[in-house]
Amino acid sequence: MSSFDIEKIRADFPVLRQKVHGHPLVYFDNAATAQKPRIVLDAIQSFYVDYCANIHRGVHYLSEQATSLYESARGRIARFINASAPEEIIFVRGTTEGINLVASTFGRTRVGEGDEVVITEMEHHSNIVPWQMLCEEKGAKLRVVPMDDRGELRMEEYARLLNGRTKLVAVSHVSNALGTVNDLPQMIRHAHDRGIPVVVDGAQSVPHLKVDVRKLDADFYAFSGHKLYGPTGVGVLYGKRALLEAMPPYQGGGHMIHTVTFEKTTYGELPHKFEAGTAHIAGGIGLGAAVDYLEAQGLERLLAYEDELLAYAEKALAQVPGVRPVGTARHKASVVSFLVGDVHPHDVGTILDQEGIAIRVGHHCAQPVMEHYRVPATCRASLAFYNTREEVDALCRGLRKVKEVFG
Repeated sequence: MSSFDIEKIRADFPVLRQKVHGHPLVYFDNAATAQKPRIVLDAIQSFYVDYCANIHRGVHYLSEQATSLYESARGRIARFINASAPEEIIFVRGTTEGINLVASTFGRTRVGEGDEVVITEMEHHSNIVPWQMLCEEKGAKLRVVPMDDRGELRMEEYARLLNGRTKLVAVSHVSNALGTVNDLPQMIRHAHDRGIPVVVDGAQSVPHLKVDVRKLDADFYAFSGHKLYGPTGVGVLYGKRALLEAMPPYQGGGHMIHTVTFEKTTYGELPHKFEAGTAHIAGGIGLGAAVDYLEAQGLERLLAYEDELLAYAEKALAQVPGVRPVGTARHKASVVSFLVGDVHPHDVGTILDQEGIAIRVGHHCAQPVMEHYRVPATCRASLAFYNTREEVDALCRGLRKVKEVFG
């Protein structure tokens, strides 16, 4: 894109300036965690240097300033995903806690013995294990939507699995292991036609797609700050207000209460009912700054560049002898997974690291995906808008070196 000044973008990310083993850092591990722009780092530092105080209950200046910054971030995040109101944004530690919150509250009150929860074969462990635990506790059954070898869900099987016993559907918007963008609008429509609520793992989608939770009509949508160029240890659970209001609290303690006596406790209003204890204040403020950065750069422009870079990477990798893609869905975002001949992915990752190239190798917390392809692990290069074609070329050179080493 001629109007996209990639060097100006890269200058906003201090970590990209360094060298690793004498080579310029090439960071292709964005699906695990994305790097942070200076505006996020400055916002976090400013909180601790200038406004460090606990929020909501203080009447002094620093507490009022910290509260204003934190709640302002909540409001900006609500607008970013088009929630109806800031109260529908629950701050959590990340996608994992968001999904566990829904499973432990909404799920526990909705799912009973003999009921069914539908997930998919491509889910991250964070969207498998909580539902397994719930089903084991309640005597319910976990049903799994299969995928084909391209890494696309078999939608006819999804429709067949939905029935009168289905109490909940949990699905990833974008697969972390394959990059597949699922047809979430269709999946939500099918579920809602039967009165079934849908929980969405949005960890990989919010950084790489324009997400509108109201247009999708998602009942719950969870994502992590650290994949959205924000801090670690903070994330968001969006939920429809009526559902959140009807749900019991997730944890008990300070802040989430209205009144406490030894006889009875009454709980606070949304979103505070689900935010027990002292919040990750700097994290929430930093995540708000990350959203500000993306909007200031023009989110659609960034995503269009990512799409172009993904297409370039897939074409370039196809020219490297021995490289075999894993997951070739027609609609993908950010992720390229592959194997290099018979070389174990861990060996590939080690050699690339010596060239200053960071990729992820392993099962990517998606072991059922590995079982589908009958492999123990894959190599995963995951892209962000600060990556370049030159970095993709460096990856391809590194993979050719792998072939030279292992023959």
